[in-house]
Amino acid sequence: MRKKLLITLLLIGSCIGLKLNAQLEKAGNPFDLINLERHQFKFNLLNPGFSYEIGIFKNQSISSDLSLFGLATYQEGYSLGAVWNTRYRFYHNFNRRIALDKNVSGNSGDYIGAARSIFFSWVRLSTNIEGPDDFNLGFYGLVYGIQRTYPKGFNFNAEVGAGYYLGDGVPSGYGPLFSFSFGWVATKRKSRKTTFK
Repeated sequence: MRKKLLITLLLIGSCIGLKLNAQLEKAGNPFDLINLERHQFKFNLLNPGFSYEIGIFKNQSISSDLSLFGLATYQEGYSLGAVWNTRYRFYHNFNRRIALDKNVSGNSGDYIGAARSIFFSWVRLSTNIEGPDDFNLGFYGLVYGIQRTYPKGFNFNAEVGAGYYLGDGVPSGYGPLFSFSFGWVATKRKSRKTTFK
């Protein structure tokens, strides 16, 4: 009796799986990145460091970078030093760029993103914030950015945003975030030719 029930369940499960697979192939895979790069590793030249961006869904990616210089500026003052940035990016203008016959390879597009930055104390060049010498700052907010990658691999990324600076050992407050990087993409990029699905 158990064997018959097991065989029946396996047959039903495989039929459902084949039906779902056929529907996914017909509708297109929701996890297909189409215009986004699956992986993108970049060396920052202007501000020494490196960054990595991974495509997770259509028009959405997660990026992380570590740089030697980052400027935190908010109500309490400023801090200049090492920074670790992470972003969730939603690229909103790929279709428009494709319609205008512009490059979208290397994640060349405009995006809106959730941002987190940690400004470390271990490589701080300058600060005017009152507090202990070993304080850290965290930024949590939203950014709007543009990223362009050129055929030879050169890349620039500019962001502007606002959010909350959370102080570790120093007062917290609200403030802007400005970011600019210029670098070279070390990973192979998708073809510049448009892909339609």
